[in-house]
Amino acid sequence: MPIPSRAALVGHLVQHRIAGDVATPRENNLSHYRQLANGDRHYWLGLELGDRWSDEQDVLAVMAERCGVNDDPGHRAGQDTIDPELTAAALDRLAARLRKAAAGRERVLFATGHPGGLLDVHRRTAAALRAAGCEIVRIPGGLTADEGMVFQFADVAMLERGATLWHTHSPAPMAAILDGLEHAGRPLPDLVVADHGWAGCAGQRGIDAVGYADCNDPALFIGEAEGALQVTVPLDDHILDPQAYDPMTDYLLDAAGLL
Repeated sequence: MPIPSRAALVGHLVQHRIAGDVATPRENNLSHYRQLANGDRHYWLGLELGDRWSDEQDVLAVMAERCGVNDDPGHRAGQDTIDPELTAAALDRLAARLRKAAAGRERVLFATGHPGGLLDVHRRTAAALRAAGCEIVRIPGGLTADEGMVFQFADVAMLERGATLWHTHSPAPMAAILDGLEHAGRPLPDLVVADHGWAGCAGQRGIDAVGYADCNDPALFIGEAEGALQVTVPLDDHILDPQAYDPMTDYLLDAAGLL
């Protein structure tokens, strides 16, 4: 499959509803923005936001700027959007950070709270960085968090409960990994590539972190706005056909010089 041009990528993102008119409804987006503003830490994704984002309209403004949701506070129900041009621009910024990692042969940790959607995106990126000479961080064994096991499959850390990979927004699994590395006297990652609370926790601890986030997960976009995350890529993080992410990953890895 040829590497898509930027214009072709944008069209692909819209066609497969990775961006453009996405499946997440406006009501769900606004509910999450409100709960973040009300101080519900489940929606902070491991970041410490204090009282800086207590106004729901401020959260909406950031999401309109960085994700491309409708900026009209009067739009309360129905369709919402992710701007595919913002997705492409964020992928370009992410590619630049991956190029830096490859050039410096950095230690990189991959993790996902969305194994049903983004696992292969992370797996392919990890394989490309490994081939470029990076060390893909192996997590310590025996880690637990949120009544589950933190383990690694195909170079990507995930949460498992009852032999099932779990969708989780929690920062606790990443905290367990970072604490486990420190306890073992091993160096922390130079870069974390993740999503949800896995990315937020790493960024909060001062580690270079980049992540993917949906339009109903505002915390990582706020983290980028405040400098806790280096890049947040807006996209629908669990589409019906995860193989549709493949051209996006091809574009990212080619832009990073990793293909």
